[in-house]
Order: sequence, then structure tokens, then C-alpha cells
Amino acid sequence: MQNYITQISSTSGELYIAGKESESTEASLGPTIQMYQEEALGTAAIATAGYALLYGGRLSCLAATTLAVAAVLFIMQHSSKSALWETHGRAVLITGCDSGFGFHLAKRLDAMGFCVFAGCLFPEEQGAHLLAGTCSRRLKVIKLDVTKDDDVTQAKRFIQSNLPEKGLWAVVNNAGVTDWAETEWNSMSDYYRLAEVNLFGCIRTTVPFLPLIRSSQGRIVFMSSILAFFNCLNMGSYSISKRGLEAFADCLRVEMASFGVKVSLIQPGNFCPATNIVKQKTAQEIWDKLDENQQKMFNKQYIELANEYFKSTCKQGLKDINIVIDALVDALTSTKPKFRYLLVSRVDKVFFTILPYLPTFLSDAVFSLSPMYSKRRMMLYLPGKTSLEKF
Repeated sequence: MQNYITQISSTSGELYIAGKESESTEASLGPTIQMYQEEALGTAAIATAGYALLYGGRLSCLAATTLAVAAVLFIMQHSSKSALWETHGRAVLITGCDSGFGFHLAKRLDAMGFCVFAGCLFPEEQGAHLLAGTCSRRLKVIKLDVTKDDDVTQAKRFIQSNLPEKGLWAVVNNAGVTDWAETEWNSMSDYYRLAEVNLFGCIRTTVPFLPLIRSSQGRIVFMSSILAFFNCLNMGSYSISKRGLEAFADCLRVEMASFGVKVSLIQPGNFCPATNIVKQKTAQEIWDKLDENQQKMFNKQYIELANEYFKSTCKQGLKDINIVIDALVDALTSTKPKFRYLLVSRVDKVFFTILPYLPTFLSDAVFSLSPMYSKRRMMLYLPGKTSLEKF
């Protein structure tokens, strides 16, 4: 799960804080992303397998040749990929820069020569001051709560007054929040809270800047999640907000293509150890929110187990934040950015690539393989179940 440190609140403060002049504005694009090479090799492997099966009489010559040609074209397409090196004079707006992905992306783009407008929920706190103190004067911290129309209006006004010569190149919608709970544990305000930031916050921040992005034929990038398409236990409210975000991004991508604007989605897996996205809470806090019937159905032992399982899962996530930052940079600078960047381990990438194409009964059956899911079924209350059957 990606970093979504922005919360629904606002603070007072100056509109922006200018950073100090850096010693050098030249920097490399960072580590080269391997994802295109992996996909090209995978496609070539399919073609090779097709020829192997051909000799066994299982594929026609036409089918095998088609596979080979597709692999060659794919490799040629991505081997000619080039990066946008003219970063100077181009501006990028990033939301959610107080910490995590937004914070590190702002630093990387500033080092590359971009003019960065770093949207921070708390412009007077540590994250914003670190950006202002360690980056060049091109980076400007602006107060931006994506749930507030006034903040977006003021941010647009300030950005328009301080645009460099080549205009606004990109908007990176990184700000977001997360939470976990079973569907029945959430109140309507919980659903509204996540959607207000993760979905409507992105829409609110994107639409006003579309004319500027069209003028530069630039980029719009959205921070999504694998949970936009993976129906994970206890993550329903978060998944709803991210699935809605992807629908908005897909529609926008089709419309903006006519103007030469490219739209990309970043889909990180579990990056909890590298970010501050996870909302920590105790089993008692969850228990206290439940009514009498819910407490009977979801006994306290199960809630304690679920809470510990969630914490342990978060600790097992990916720790290298540069995997996500590299993908963001590629989406902003590649002449042929991907529509979606799936950022998980190599083993998980195979699973999540196949998952959308599985029949529903098979994708649902994946959960039955989880020890946690089995324990859940045993521990939940069912009428007529004896205490021995229950535990």
C-alpha cells in the first residue's frame, strides 16, 4: 500500500515557503526501471514457448509466428524509449508532500531541475520545512488540503503567478488516506472520509489544472493501489475509493489523449514499512465502535487476531521507496509512459497480472488458501454453532 499521509484537516500558515538555492541542479534520472525489460523478456519467452509447442504439433505456424512478431515489436518499442531531459523550465505540482512518496518525489524532481510545487497539508511542520531547507529555490511548499476548494483555488492562483517559462508540465495526485476494517465496522463517515481524499480530492485537484496541462501537453499521474482491483479482506472502504479513482483516471486518459496529454496510474503493493500510510489502532478501539450485535458476531478474540495480523502484514512489506519514486519519474519523463505501473515483488507480479482475468469463483477461492481466512471462519459467531465448533 502506497503512502497517503494527508489527513482531512487544515492549518493556518503562509501560502508557500521558498527553499534555499541548491549547490547543483543537475541530477540523473535515478536507477533505470527494469519493468519494461521484464515484460519484453516475458513476451519473448511466450513466443519461444509457442515455437516449442509448434514442433510438438500443438500450434499452427501462423500462431507461433504471430507470437514471435509481437515479442519483437514489443522489444523494439520499449528499447527505443527515451526520457525527457529538458526538465528545466517545467513545473510539477505534487500533492501530499508532508512525508512518504510525495516528499521523496519532490526532492528527486527538484534535483532533476524541475520547478516543484510541493502541496503540504501542514506547511508549518517538519516535512515542509525539510523540503524548503534541503531543496533549491525552485521548490515551493504550498498549503494544500485536497478536500478544500479554497485551498485548490489559492494554489492554482499562486502556481499561475509563479510558472516557469515552459509552464505546468504535470500534476501528481499523491495525497491520500487509508484505514482498515471489516465492512460492518465502518460508519458512513468512514467511507466518506476515504473517498473525500482518495477520489474526490484527486478530481478536485486535477480538473482546475487541465487547461495548463493541455497547454504543455504534459502528464497527469495518480497514486492508486493494487487494492483497486484486489478485493482484500478488511480493506473495502479503501478499495472503493481507489477503484473509483482508477475509473476517473481511465476516462480522463481517453479524453486527454486527443490533446497529447498522457495519464498514468501508479499501483503500489505493500509499502507500509517505507511509508506512514498505515493508521494504527488498537483492538479495544475497534471493539468500542461495535454495537451489541456486532460484538456478538465479531468476538473480541477475533478482533485482536485481525488487528495483530494486519500489523504483521504491514511489517512484511517492501522497504525500498525508490521503486515507487522511479516509477513516478518514469511516468513524468518517459516519452512513452505506461498506463499502469504495477509495483510489487516479482512473484506477486505474476499473480496480480493474472488475477484480473480469472473467473470470480477462482479469484474468490484465493482467500480460502489464507490461514487467516480459515481462522476467521472458525471464530465468527454462527447460530447453532457449539463452543467446540467455534474454536
